[in-house]
Amino acid sequence: MAMEIPIFPLGTVLFPGGRLPLRIFEPRYVEMTKACIRDNTLFGVALIVGGFEVGTPAVPAKVGCTARIIDWDVPNPGLFTLNSQGETAFRLLDRRTQPDGLIVGTVELIEPPDPTGVPERYAPMQQLLADLIQEIGEDNFAKPPRFDDAAWVACRLAELLPIPPERKQKLLEATRPLAMLSDVETLLRDLRDDRS
Repeated sequence: MAMEIPIFPLGTVLFPGGRLPLRIFEPRYVEMTKACIRDNTLFGVALIVGGFEVGTPAVPAKVGCTARIIDWDVPNPGLFTLNSQGETAFRLLDRRTQPDGLIVGTVELIEPPDPTGVPERYAPMQQLLADLIQEIGEDNFAKPPRFDDAAWVACRLAELLPIPPERKQKLLEATRPLAMLSDVETLLRDLRDDRS
């Protein structure tokens, strides 16, 4: 089923269940934020594939993630600080740019995968994630943690990995949780090899 949502092109990738703090100051996004708070509606986060975050509307990737504002503050007039949380991956079917520069996209939500257990061989990745969450602080992650869900573990590690956004985008586009876990395992191995 297709739906229309405002699209926020960013230089980062948001995963389902992920947290994304934002500072909103451009008028088009301030208005978008006010509408999302007022109506409790979603906006879409998509990686920029052409252009920049500020100024002329950027070109968003074809796959993104819906986001919901979970808390917000207005430290100065015309400035919002938000905490948003990723909900569901989507496919961008069509987009148009409003006169104020806000991109509105027709999107199709991508059905989340069925919960898939984490095979024993990935236990070290579960432990690594648990250690990272402890180190970073549990408040920076959605609750409850789901260490027994392959997609959740893969998404949390993917968002924390120090890899280019384009690599994260490929992980967001993966549809099979165990294949995604395997890709994350390979990326972790590559990072370890680069450091040794």
